[in-house]
Amino acid sequence: MFSGMNTDTPTLLKIENLRQHFPIRGGVLMRQIAAVKAVDGVSFHIEKGETLGLVGESGCGKSTLGKAAVRLLDPTSGKILFKGHDITKMGQGKIRPFRQDFQMVFQDPAESLDARMAVGELVAEPLIIQRIGDRPSRQKRVAELLDRVGLPGNAAGKFPFEFSGGQRQRIGIARALALNPELLVLDEPVSALDVSVQSQVMNLLLELQRDFDMSYLFIAHDLAVVKHMSDRIAVMYLGKIVELAPADEIYKNPRHAYTKALLSAIPIPDPTAKKERVVLEGDVPSPINPPAGCAFGDRVNHPRYEESIGMDLPFEEVSPGHWVQKCPCCCE
Repeated sequence: MFSGMNTDTPTLLKIENLRQHFPIRGGVLMRQIAAVKAVDGVSFHIEKGETLGLVGESGCGKSTLGKAAVRLLDPTSGKILFKGHDITKMGQGKIRPFRQDFQMVFQDPAESLDARMAVGELVAEPLIIQRIGDRPSRQKRVAELLDRVGLPGNAAGKFPFEFSGGQRQRIGIARALALNPELLVLDEPVSALDVSVQSQVMNLLLELQRDFDMSYLFIAHDLAVVKHMSDRIAVMYLGKIVELAPADEIYKNPRHAYTKALLSAIPIPDPTAKKERVVLEGDVPSPINPPAGCAFGDRVNHPRYEESIGMDLPFEEVSPGHWVQKCPCCCE
């Protein structure tokens, strides 16, 4: 367990040793025979007005962690504290008031927006669910939100399929903003967009954060995008956070071998510049049957992997605010 917390700034979200395991059932009685350990003992915090970037390869558990953090999934174990309130095991009735304060923007707006509903209905739906305002006030709020995210006034009467991918993502952002949340979980919000549209959406998110003093959990696999958006960055591998540090620090002084490999893959805009690329060998281990030792050391067949078997790999602060999962394979 670690804190790394700035006590001068109010902590909005605190995750303690969170696990999200999905049971695998089989046999005649459909008993549990194994589990997918999608998130396996993760701890972090997000302060008010801060953006925490969460990066890692596909399948490492990033999206599952984001959904669990806002209780779209029921965690297997651990704690989720929102503004000091333990929401980990709250029923839907008790957690409903908190949902006004945290919302999620999904990766694919074409999937997350109901194609049968007009845009105005989609954006107003959170207000209706929370019983906020009457019809005229909700219509006014929808118009304000659509204008704020850069969509035309007549967008409310149209359907999602009538918009481009970037515009649909703006609709998803407007919908998430309807309840004036303090925290947005952004799950790969620009990965499906063209590069030019990516920059527009990222700039919009930065403007909204500045204007509304929101906090972000920004999930992505593109480290260049994450650097542009984040105050701190957490690197995730096979259900665990292996490194966490301020954005500048993690780019200048990565300590974990996996972080170094990810950074080496960032393209350089100068075609004449030379950069040493760390090529990852092997496959990502299965979250159903993870290695007995360091998961990354097992993947790259590190010569010191045997030393990590059975070790409790601690998450240590190696410099102020810079945390690393220490192991003989990855932090030599």
